[in-house]
Amino acid sequence: MPIWIGVPDMIRRKCAALGTALLTAGALATTTHDAAAAEETCSYTSSTDRPVLTYVNTGPSVKQAQCLSNVWGGVPKLAVDGVFDSATSKKIIWIQGCHGLDRTGVVEDNTWQVLYHPALDCYDPYPG
Repeated sequence: MPIWIGVPDMIRRKCAALGTALLTAGALATTTHDAAAAEETCSYTSSTDRPVLTYVNTGPSVKQAQCLSNVWGGVPKLAVDGVFDSATSKKIIWIQGCHGLDRTGVVEDNTWQVLYHPALDCYDPYPG
């Protein structure tokens, strides 16, 4: 038997609003914590080292971008090998779309920003 039978509409709405507020606060706290954890987990370069990266670049900055992209989701996870290949490009394009950026596949200032501070949710399906 549902728990809401016999409960006035006003109380149901207030409980639903409180539940949403608590979930949102929890998500924000988790995201803030995860942002700090991402910087510790992905320590291939300094968080202030943000060169422009494009297809076929290699090195520690590419590893940093690959690692950060794995922290924030999308399947499959990238190999953190420092090679900006087609899989890395596809993931960067997806992340850019999730954040309303131009889908260029180039990791530049705005893309670095969202890699370090992503939106809470992405409703863009990961490209198949």
